Amino acid sequence: MKKYLIILLAAFALWSCGTTNQENSGKLNIVATTGMVADIAKNVGKDSVNVTALMGPGVDPHLYKATQGDLGKLQAADIILYNGLHLEGKMGEVFEKLERIKTVVPVARSINEAMLLDDPVYQGTFDPHIWFDVSLWMQTVVEVTNTLIEARPELADYFKANADAYREELADLHEWVINEMQSIPPSKRIMITAHDAFSYFGRAYGIEVRGLQGISTLSEFGLKDRVDLINFIVDKQIKAVFVETSVSEKNIKAIVEGCAQKGHTVEIGGNLFSDAMGAAGTAEGNYVGMVKSNVRTIVEALK
Repeated sequence: MKKYLIILLAAFALWSCGTTNQENSGKLNIVATTGMVADIAKNVGKDSVNVTALMGPGVDPHLYKATQGDLGKLQAADIILYNGLHLEGKMGEVFEKLERIKTVVPVARSINEAMLLDDPVYQGTFDPHIWFDVSLWMQTVVEVTNTLIEARPELADYFKANADAYREELADLHEWVINEMQSIPPSKRIMITAHDAFSYFGRAYGIEVRGLQGISTLSEFGLKDRVDLINFIVDKQIKAVFVETSVSEKNIKAIVEGCAQKGHTVEIGGNLFSDAMGAAGTAEGNYVGMVKSNVRTIVEALK
């Protein structure tokens, strides 16, 4: 990693004398880590920005490491946006270095720590999966908007109007999720996933959530964790569990098999988008569509 950082910073030093993409096209060039963060920039900046997401469909940000191919994208960026709260764990040191020469913004910094959930494993850190509470994610729009205004103050009114419209859309989405989740009988509002990414979702929308792995997919789980989860599913007579598009499904399949050995049939209720959105051009390829897809999958499987 240290060798990579030296190469990265040296390259930036050489390229910093060149013209930026903003100077060439008139548009701000924004690089975001996840699709969810990129979606905010697209909605606030619209035709005044070019937005690139480093992590595409099915990519796990907990494990992602910047490649040499990312170097040119980061170099060309006027603004770099990332989630923060250690979601992009292997890129943290890279961002710290780039802050010296670029505008690098963790969008989660706008959220009051009192609203964040603690990481039960790593003391003093927080659960980074803030986008699963739509009302919480709305707050990051403010951070992105302020960053764009700072870069292009002459477009402040334009950015603010776009942000207001997007926040209104997210407010409607939040209410829609509340109503949809209420259609699940209270006794069936238990959600089992591959890793513990949905705690904010559970808190916001009234469903108990459990993951086989911890908040990060880097976390290890043992035989006891597996046995405890199987016993919980059997005891609660849960009829469906969920796999995630950015996490291997083999561990959840092992849970299903373990339940079967105890005489309880549990189905895989579908694929949830957890740490990455769907492919560009699909209904799930934007934040609103991703949330709606997840909710419909959960409701259909658990009702």
